[in-house]
Amino acid sequence: MVNRKELNPDAGPEAAFGARLRGAREARGWKQDDLGSRIGYTGRHVSGVETCHKSPTRRFSIAVDVALGFEGTTESFEREWREIKHGVLLQGFPEYVGLEGRAAEIRLFEAGVIPGPLQTREYAQALADSTVERGTNTREQADEQVAFLMERQAALARDVPPLVIAVLDESCIRRPIGGAAVMDAQLQHLIGFAAQPNTMLQIAPFSLGERRPFHRLVNLLTLQDRSVVSYLESETQGHLDREMASVLPLVRAYHQLQAVSQSQTASVELVHQLRKGTS
Repeated sequence: MVNRKELNPDAGPEAAFGARLRGAREARGWKQDDLGSRIGYTGRHVSGVETCHKSPTRRFSIAVDVALGFEGTTESFEREWREIKHGVLLQGFPEYVGLEGRAAEIRLFEAGVIPGPLQTREYAQALADSTVERGTNTREQADEQVAFLMERQAALARDVPPLVIAVLDESCIRRPIGGAAVMDAQLQHLIGFAAQPNTMLQIAPFSLGERRPFHRLVNLLTLQDRSVVSYLESETQGHLDREMASVLPLVRAYHQLQAVSQSQTASVELVHQLRKGTS
């Protein structure tokens, strides 16, 4: 294609929106004019959004969702537009969540807090409320974060669910969030998670010390075509990576972490002990 512009989804939220739009359109074999005719816009307008020469609007995003069948899903472009407008989600995260909802295997690591897919609504709400108290989010943004998380979790409840492996730093289960009742319910939820046939829960104990390879959130997805993507996150940045040269070292490190972490049986027993207050 002579004038095809290469897109860089890491350039910013609107760039990620445009790149995902192009990918969804091309996956259906549609030209820009084909999508445009379905949503009431010109092919030139679609091109402008894909290449960041035009900003997406709510009307445009809703029309795209209708055409693609993304209404009310985690892949919704209208939802991504709202996140761009309000600045709720980190760069790369909406695209990651779309991939997560279709992944065959999901590997999670987190330190300090329970990973989003494993959080109860009350636990998630407590975390979101704290951002309002600190003044980093508005109430609308905080509620939007929780709603997005609930939709993200719902996308994993499929007829053929993904294999979900979660390695949690011990701090995740020992750090009290939302008060005693909220934390107790969250720990019980972890026990229920571990009992499912498509899941694995391991605790990386404090005793690992410097042997723990990760210090921040690391998510690894194995897609249906067996390709692997990674998503890393700091306080202010998110990064989605498809390059195997940088993803494979993370996969190796994750396996090494699993090898030195507690077994699922020992991990679940530790969670039980915390609930009983005996640890």
